[in-house]
Amino acid sequence: MLILTRKCGESVIIDGKIEIKITGISEEKIKLGIDAPANMKVYRKELYDTLEENKSAAGTVAAAVLRDISRKME
Repeated sequence: MLILTRKCGESVIIDGKIEIKITGISEEKIKLGIDAPANMKVYRKELYDTLEENKSAAGTVAAAVLRDISRKME
């Protein structure tokens, strides 16, 4: 993990395509501005984790349904 110190108004560029800029700092919070190509999806980590859990659960359910259908066709 790369750890950087940035001041308000400063930014970091990732892979020449994504800019993460510190837009505000107050007490225990910072505000980030993220400029990324439109085809890149940007999520908060807690939301991303939930989406991944849902995909995994959906895949498990879909696999079970396909197994049931396959058994019925035999």
